[in-house]
Amino acid sequence: MSTAMNFGSKSFTPRPPDKGAFPLDHFGECKGFKETFMKCLRENSFENALCRQESKEYLECRMERQLMAKEPLEKLGFKDLIDEKSEAKHKKL
Repeated sequence: MSTAMNFGSKSFTPRPPDKGAFPLDHFGECKGFKETFMKCLRENSFENALCRQESKEYLECRMERQLMAKEPLEKLGFKDLIDEKSEAKHKKL
């Protein structure tokens, strides 16, 4: 008696998830950004809200080097950091 289950002849074709999967940084292109982010997390008891700037910089590095799909920073939850940066530029002028 066979123990294999056959649920029909449909074949499963795997596909990557829309979000959450991206190439590893094998060449360490963004290692410095990652280390800065991780250091910030350790120093702040892993309270990620206190390390948002470091997180943003790390994700920007990954997008620039095509280690993840490019997304608008606003869509990734960094709209307030972008607004602060542009406001600071206007104050300097």
